[in-house]
Amino acid sequence: MASAGLSVEALARESLAAIAVRPRQTELRTLAIPEIAPDAGLMRIDACGICGSDWGMYNNAKPGPRILGHEMVGRVVALGDVARARWGVSEGELIALEEYLPCGHCEYCRSGEFRSCLETDSRVPGCIRYGSTPIDLAPGLWGGYSQFVYMHPRSVIHKVPAGVEAHIAAMALPIGNGFQWAFLDGGAGPGKTIVIMGPGQQGMGCVIASALAGSPTIIVSGLAKDSGRLEIARRLGATHVVASDEQNLEDEVRRITGGRMADIVVDATGAGPAIVNPTIALLRKRGTMVVSSRKGMPVFGFDIDQIVNKQILLRGTRGHSFEAVELALGVMQSGRFPLELISTHRVGLSDVDRALRMVGGDDSEPCIHITVEPWI
Repeated sequence: MASAGLSVEALARESLAAIAVRPRQTELRTLAIPEIAPDAGLMRIDACGICGSDWGMYNNAKPGPRILGHEMVGRVVALGDVARARWGVSEGELIALEEYLPCGHCEYCRSGEFRSCLETDSRVPGCIRYGSTPIDLAPGLWGGYSQFVYMHPRSVIHKVPAGVEAHIAAMALPIGNGFQWAFLDGGAGPGKTIVIMGPGQQGMGCVIASALAGSPTIIVSGLAKDSGRLEIARRLGATHVVASDEQNLEDEVRRITGGRMADIVVDATGAGPAIVNPTIALLRKRGTMVVSSRKGMPVFGFDIDQIVNKQILLRGTRGHSFEAVELALGVMQSGRFPLELISTHRVGLSDVDRALRMVGGDDSEPCIHITVEPWI
């Protein structure tokens, strides 16, 4: 290794990637693999999950052409000496990367809440994140729909437990979100009734986290068209499912709980502001409402009196902590849940456009979690 960095001459010199060049348009291109500095690395991607947020970014021209995908799993193929000592990993190890690149020294990072670091907030100018950074920022390999990804010195790394396949490990972030929202933020556990609104990949993560935490009553709501997803939610631990366009969700929660209502409600739908007030109605006094997505506009007629009258804890949450992702990887290693039911599709780089449209509902084929596997 030269003092200036680690040569990747023995590796491929280029990486094939599916690049979002403009809204709803992907092109396959090759990008150069950079020299790896002493504090950085390079990962060969085995699988990258498609998050629901990728669809939103795929519809947005800003910040320019970029490689989407941040649910990345792969093997380390090059490391600088500083990075090897700092991260405690070696070439050949299977790891998962988080999307965040926190600064490491602010009060949030020092207290373990690096997801609140300003360097991880995509709304802050100059923020670098995996899956949303444009390719014109060197070295360009900032996303998972690619054969290789650059491991920035501030990367957040998780070792994938032995025996966990890459397409399952690629769900570590959405299932980690479930642990964060339902358990760490929501307080799911023994004696607690939880309502999970939305049977998508994060909603499934909430079901798994609630079941593992010991919640005896787990209610999942969706729409009639989600019947397949609702059945999978049952198999993962939901005790009740409700098609809210065919049944009155508030009435069903009242019936199931004998009038007591829910201790916790998690909005994992990504729906707009109209869902907020009906969600409050599902809670008992001193219940907790967890909101996981921005609504894009003020909530018309927000019933703040109900927050006061019922002494509700309204908790906004964003993403996942390191602990939540570790919990997700631990449940994968345990084999306790049939996680293959969530992993519905595995596609190559040439199918990224259609896969994104499936996740966004622009294609009628049902799916839950899709992994992009760039070598197939």
